Amino acid sequence: MIDIIWGRYSLLVYSGALSAFSLVASFHYPAFVIVFLFSFLLFLISLKDFFQKKRSILSNFPLIGRFRFLLESIRPELRQYYWESDDDEVPYSRNQRTMVYQRSKNISGVRPFGSLEKMYDDDFVWLNHSITPTTIKSQNFRTKVGLGIKSYEMSVLNISGTSFGAISPPAITSLNKAARLGGFAHNTGEGSLSKYHEDGKGDTIWQVSSGYFGCRDKKGNFCPKSFSAKAKKNQIKMIEIKISQGAKPGHGGMLLAPKVTDEIAQTRGIDVGKDCISPSKHKEFSNPLELLNFVEKLRKLSGNKPVGIKMCIGHPWELISIVKTMVLKKKYIDFITIDGAEGGTGAAPAEFTDHLGSPLKDAIIFVDNALIGSKLRERVKIGVSGKVVSAFDIAHMCSLGADWINMARPFMFAIGCIQCRSCHTGECPSGIATMDPMRYRAIDIEDRSERAYNFHYNTLFVLKELLESVGVNHPSELNRRHIVRRLSESEIRLADQIYPKVEKGELMKKGKIKVADPRLNVYWNKVSPNSFNYISK
Repeated sequence: MIDIIWGRYSLLVYSGALSAFSLVASFHYPAFVIVFLFSFLLFLISLKDFFQKKRSILSNFPLIGRFRFLLESIRPELRQYYWESDDDEVPYSRNQRTMVYQRSKNISGVRPFGSLEKMYDDDFVWLNHSITPTTIKSQNFRTKVGLGIKSYEMSVLNISGTSFGAISPPAITSLNKAARLGGFAHNTGEGSLSKYHEDGKGDTIWQVSSGYFGCRDKKGNFCPKSFSAKAKKNQIKMIEIKISQGAKPGHGGMLLAPKVTDEIAQTRGIDVGKDCISPSKHKEFSNPLELLNFVEKLRKLSGNKPVGIKMCIGHPWELISIVKTMVLKKKYIDFITIDGAEGGTGAAPAEFTDHLGSPLKDAIIFVDNALIGSKLRERVKIGVSGKVVSAFDIAHMCSLGADWINMARPFMFAIGCIQCRSCHTGECPSGIATMDPMRYRAIDIEDRSERAYNFHYNTLFVLKELLESVGVNHPSELNRRHIVRRLSESEIRLADQIYPKVEKGELMKKGKIKVADPRLNVYWNKVSPNSFNYISK
């Protein structure tokens, strides 16, 4: 009886009783017709909930249970606007997002009343400053990538891979136009070069994935002719072969058939209305030597533009095998883009996102050590991506070994992303991660490109000030001795004292090597150009 009057069936009973009462009353008072219609609708919904078997909550709590699902559906919004702490990183904190928003709108981001950081917590990191700061005239920090007249002067901050299809047409154009305004680069992502990238007229890095989108034949194989036609365009500055992605390493992607529109099909070279599958590995190579041959092939087809690879570090011997093959065969990759496991994506299995692949800082140290030990560090440049957002983050990554940094999500914040994390649904409220014209019509390309440019400009201005305080003139002068990390309340160490280091050319010595980095020490003499695996002895 309690369940009926006050408990789980109460709304079912009350809506039914009110329906009966208002129906009778409506014969004398016509206004009760409205009450009847409303209460009868609730009664029908309650009956449906009571008899259905798919959701136990609704069956046991007719109508009342719907409030549970309503609150659950708006939980992210409630948390974000009411209960989220300023420094809760899920995945970016309110403080981080606010900083991007302010810089994109040219609003002063100074902070009053001191730091909010807990400086005595374990793993707190800072930069050592100098009592003889420098004066830097320009914040246009660049790194030369590749050789010859087609080499590219890469900005220290660029836009990471953002594919057309995952990102809406005006969002793509806004980001690419910002790259033109600021003189930095925009990576196409695996969705290939689209007309919306070309509309922006900004420097563009064409990412070639395992699906060979934009340069494939009807069977999905690499097509040299179509690749060369696009790669030689002046807008394309470098080519990046995507081997793996930090958010879902070793996992191919799929764009479902309903999302494969005419424009996406034309851009990617696929059939309209059919599932678009990205294989988990490339057909063009299966060992390090074949990879380097493919790099040389793309370099020649593109007119000698820089060609590099993008990968999330997994088995250490695989990266070591690529580096050693460069040494033995004297065939070189121009750059390696390291994608940390912190990297973002429109959608990925939770297990891949949370527990697969090397985090960025550890990966940078490993790749930097491998290139230094093999005397390739000056020849092969390092770009990095993965949850980097501030000028301090840039300085931190450069101190560990990066030449430049790529960001995707912060630039998305700059053009309006609110981190509602509905990218995979196609229902992005800001019109960025959607292909729905009624949603992305809200994006003003002129305004948003200006915001993304402002974020880039203002971030590099703060980076310049940081470098001046440290006493250096360029990010390339930063090293592991500039970064300090608290290990406990009573112990601090320089990054140079924490991470293993390798001397220049140390791996080139004959005989059995012994270097500080255990991964290099164990596997260098166990890999060959003929396999990504190692030789077990």
